[in-house]
Amino acid sequence: MAPSRRQSNGRSPLVNQQSQITSFFSKKNSSSPSPSPSPPPPLAKHTSKLNPIPGPKPNPSRSPIPTTPSPGEPKLKKPLLVIGQSLAPTPSSPLNITFGDEVVDKRLRVHWPLDKAWYEGVVKSFDKVSGKHLIQYDDSEEEELDLGKEKIEWVEETTGRFKRLRRGGSLAFKKVVIDDEDDDVADSANEKSDDDDSSDEDWGKNAEKEVSEDADEEDMDLEDEKEEEEELEEEEVGMKISKRKGGGKTESKKRKANGVAKPEFGKKSKTSANGSTKEEFKVPSVEPVKKIETDKASTAADKALVADELERFGKREAEKLHFLGPEVRRDANRKRPGDANYNPKTLYLPPGFLKSLSGCQMGKFYELFEMDAHVGAKELNLQYMRGEQPHCGFPEKNFSMNVEKLARKGYRVLVVEQTETPEQLELRRKEKGAKDKVVKREICAVVTRGTLTDGEMLSSSPDPSYLMAVTESCQRSPNQNEKWVFGMCAVDVATSRIIIGQFEDDSECSALCCLLAELRPVEIIKPTNLLSLETERAMLRHTRTPLVNELVPTTEFWDANKTVHEVKTIYKCINDQSAAGSVDVGTDAANTYEDDELGCLPPILSSLLRAGGNGSLALSALGGTLYYLKQAFLDVTLLRFAKYELLPSSGFSRIAQTPYMLLDAAALENLEIFENSGNGDSSGTLYAQLNHCITAFGKRLLRTWLARPLYHTDLIKERQDAVAGLKGESLSHALEFRKALSRLPDMERLLARIFASSEANGRNAHTVVLYEDAAKKQLQQFISALRGCELMVQACSSLSVILKNVESTQLHHLLTTGKGLPNINSILKHFKDAFDWVDANNSGRIIPHKGVDLEYDSACERVKEIESSLTKHLKEQQKLLGDSSITYVTIGKDSYLLEVPESLRGSVARDYELCSSKKGFFRYWTPSIKKFLGELSLAESEKETAFKNILLRLIGRFCEDHNKWRQLVSTTAELDVLISLAIASDFYEGPTCRPRVLGSSCSNEVPCFSAKGLGHPILRSDSLGKGAFVPNDISIAGSGHASFILLTGPNMGGKSILLRQVCLAVILAQVGADVPAEQFELSPVDRIFVRMGSKDHIMAGQSTFLTELSETALMLSSATQHSLVALDELGRGTSTSDGQAIAESVLEHFVHKVQCRGMFSTHYHRLAVDYRNNSKVSLCHMACQVGNGVEGAEEVTFLYRLTPGACPKSYGVNVARIAGLPDSVLRTAASKSREFEAVYGKHRSEGSEDKLPMQSSLDEMVVFIRELISLTRLKTCEEGTCIRSLTQLQQRARMLLHQH
Repeated sequence: MAPSRRQSNGRSPLVNQQSQITSFFSKKNSSSPSPSPSPPPPLAKHTSKLNPIPGPKPNPSRSPIPTTPSPGEPKLKKPLLVIGQSLAPTPSSPLNITFGDEVVDKRLRVHWPLDKAWYEGVVKSFDKVSGKHLIQYDDSEEEELDLGKEKIEWVEETTGRFKRLRRGGSLAFKKVVIDDEDDDVADSANEKSDDDDSSDEDWGKNAEKEVSEDADEEDMDLEDEKEEEEELEEEEVGMKISKRKGGGKTESKKRKANGVAKPEFGKKSKTSANGSTKEEFKVPSVEPVKKIETDKASTAADKALVADELERFGKREAEKLHFLGPEVRRDANRKRPGDANYNPKTLYLPPGFLKSLSGCQMGKFYELFEMDAHVGAKELNLQYMRGEQPHCGFPEKNFSMNVEKLARKGYRVLVVEQTETPEQLELRRKEKGAKDKVVKREICAVVTRGTLTDGEMLSSSPDPSYLMAVTESCQRSPNQNEKWVFGMCAVDVATSRIIIGQFEDDSECSALCCLLAELRPVEIIKPTNLLSLETERAMLRHTRTPLVNELVPTTEFWDANKTVHEVKTIYKCINDQSAAGSVDVGTDAANTYEDDELGCLPPILSSLLRAGGNGSLALSALGGTLYYLKQAFLDVTLLRFAKYELLPSSGFSRIAQTPYMLLDAAALENLEIFENSGNGDSSGTLYAQLNHCITAFGKRLLRTWLARPLYHTDLIKERQDAVAGLKGESLSHALEFRKALSRLPDMERLLARIFASSEANGRNAHTVVLYEDAAKKQLQQFISALRGCELMVQACSSLSVILKNVESTQLHHLLTTGKGLPNINSILKHFKDAFDWVDANNSGRIIPHKGVDLEYDSACERVKEIESSLTKHLKEQQKLLGDSSITYVTIGKDSYLLEVPESLRGSVARDYELCSSKKGFFRYWTPSIKKFLGELSLAESEKETAFKNILLRLIGRFCEDHNKWRQLVSTTAELDVLISLAIASDFYEGPTCRPRVLGSSCSNEVPCFSAKGLGHPILRSDSLGKGAFVPNDISIAGSGHASFILLTGPNMGGKSILLRQVCLAVILAQVGADVPAEQFELSPVDRIFVRMGSKDHIMAGQSTFLTELSETALMLSSATQHSLVALDELGRGTSTSDGQAIAESVLEHFVHKVQCRGMFSTHYHRLAVDYRNNSKVSLCHMACQVGNGVEGAEEVTFLYRLTPGACPKSYGVNVARIAGLPDSVLRTAASKSREFEAVYGKHRSEGSEDKLPMQSSLDEMVVFIRELISLTRLKTCEEGTCIRSLTQLQQRARMLLHQH
């Protein structure tokens, strides 16, 4: 049996297509059929060579540079910029000359008088009727022109044009090979003299640092003939640096009205190169340098440069970075793009390139150079600095804000920090004989969407930013059926939350889609060329343009064995540090580390390791995540304080074992749980309706509860009791609780940052030199965390007064100290007594109270002892010299100078050192004073060192109880969400009630659903305009009721609203909230299936009908007796006969095979006739009133009331009237409708001879449905085979419909 899923060819459809900057690297035409690439000439001002005629000087460029498309934007065609010497242009065409088809596909330049500029484009077509040509400019704008009346010039092609430029996501760690016979390239570069050109940066000795950059692969297919490659002869020297990529969107700068150009500046073309090599820069100075390298899945040179900037930077970039051009670009092994085993993560540097670079002196700023500077100018509105080299920067205080902006826009930001002071440099030069002339700089952070951790960056949104790693494997079961197994690891770096698990999935990746729709990862990590095409499509469909990183399997995307080895190493080191007296790693149930043969692993990782093959993929996914985070200096910090959670859907195929209702991706999207179908935000969603949480971590917990409603009856009732306990008399206390927490920061993220700051790595490393007061900021965050914890304890303690009036076990657990509420009063008291929080917050310095820090106290005592000895020595000198006026004075840096009157000079001993004098006095240091001063200097140095480390020691002490702080946050979040659910019922319209949840322990018990006066949890009369929302009574299954409702009614009559209304009410009930109804009874639902709306997935290769049937196939194969199915107009994607046959067969399967609860809305009125006598199906319709309109046309008044019985027709012509179709069309449509009804409405006679027995018909339908499901799952069949199979099924469906 052929595999049902085929492997992708390595080109992921998930990765956004991206262009590469090639404007500066065009080749000349050659008479040779296979011209060899030649070095590109210097960039000249383009139009000065192309426009020799007199007149206004044309703009040097005609189209903006390609820029990176923002997420969701389509890729636009990239214009080409002709560089260097070109053929002489054709003189401007005289007016009133006629042109025809002969100029189609030729390039030309059109003069815009009001712009005073020339714009280049191509003639696309010729309209013989109007005599006009369609011109497409290089920025993709099109315009029809009569060329005989325009001022034009014809342009000859001079460049090979790129047909396709795409990116593939992979991790960005690029290796650059430098060809030079001298291995000491970096040292040679450092020996540059002070007269080096300051327009470039010095690559410096740190050139062998490994840095991160965006993993963008480039595919380049030339439209013209292939060129022969020149072989470079130099030797290779390995070196790793960070490199930028290019890509782009275009923005038109032309403005026209009625065919006339409006005054505007000429079009701008942005200069760029296809990524520049960047490193920590060494400069001929010891002044500090900070630098950020931005790396995006796009070009760094997408800032629109005006004409003078093009002239300023273009020529230099074309000359110095020519090796990045497509004609000469190679990887470390000198392979060209398109060659086998070409590695886009490496770059070949020409010989002597590093030697040609020099640096420039910079101050206390973060600097961006070359194409990074273009990014800074475009995205951050920075101003270019003087000089030929593109260069801009910003002060250190704006670091967080600017890095966040770049990361949010999809850039990968590499941060290089100074890690040495000038004094340390000088000492290193003296002690080690180093020749370095500049201080050390090292890569300290790699910031992306998924690795943002700073509070300023994340304060605006409480939503988690997940970094998700996915891997998969196809396994064969004993019956030779294929099953797909996924390993997944999702990390929220800002909260140190790790969700990990392994699960089986179907061919449609239903479980994976569910997780993607719930978590919405901002970054995805995947093994290169390993995921199947179906998995790629699923990730494309259910994500929102995440960054994609492809890692090499095994070496980068680690397997389970490599992952376990690495994790063991980290945790052993952590445990060793803990045993030595550093931070405790925790002892709670979730993070208890086992020091056994598994190597001190957390319990969840130990269980996955013990599971063998059932956990290997999950561990591999963790390995891919850790490798990625290791490059961002976050791996150790994350693991030390990680909160592990086993993936709830690890038991996705075993619904009975999970405590949650399953909401798949279709349910989350169709019911608009988190995102609306309009603009994709949360307005109008169930989450927005229930979200009255006051804390950011409470909002995140509410999202989790909504994505995973409870399934077990006892758990639902327990939460209902807790919500009820916060109403009535307790409500006032609950509101005071909310008020107290209204100014609370995001404690979950703040605590994660405090825990991370205890680790001296990345930008927190002790060697990093920051000129802003980073210690003060860290102290203020620490004090904010202490105050927040104190506030949460006080708020919870105040709320605990409600316990005497409530019986909720959950509230008693949460608000009882020592249970849900950790006992941390003594810990808070310790920190309260340790130092003055107010004074420390204002001054930025901690003055610890005595007894808090023994090291500091000891140092202070030593200083006092020496000062006491100096005081004693003064008294001895006064007594010795016989003058009590002798005292100590401080002059400049000299302290403890013994000031002696001039009259006693003769009594002074010879070993006294005269330091200074003034009229009437001489100042001395005695030998004892000099000794004491040496001891005092050393003691004060020790005191200062102890003083500086006080904050770190206090944070270390704070981190020892990290589990208690997290438990406090968890308890506060849960109380916040419970109060939010209690408040939410006040925002419903109409009566509300507490759902009565029936037990589901008995397998023979028939599940039921019953609601009286059910309203809508989101829709209200004030949002509906005229009228009010109409509540309905609904009963599904249970005693005396059919298990399925077959719902008919007029178009726009409210059928879809009713289906959503029922599903949302079920979710509310199982979340534990009240529902908008007078009465509500429910047997718990294990899973909600929703097939609603008409949509396709073109990017996934699925038509509307295939999408519809794929979702239906999942329902048929996964639904159980306890599921709820909502089918809205199944079969709409095909003909009436086929659609009706499929709809009836599916309904038959649910009613008689699955026997679940459900609602089936349809416009196939034949179904109502067929099921009119079936006790398991209840015929209902949405009521309406029909009257006569103009010329006998029907006018329908919608009543939105669920009414027993079937509706005779759908009244679609009425909707056409509402839509404004012309009366003539309406009259014809009404007439045709009556004709169709006369034929279609004739039912088969009861005594029809060819009527088959009911059971035989059902059996054939079952066989039909099975074959249909198999066909929808089959993804690898040939196109002709699939068409034949579908045709046969179509014929059988017609036969079944005719027979039935």
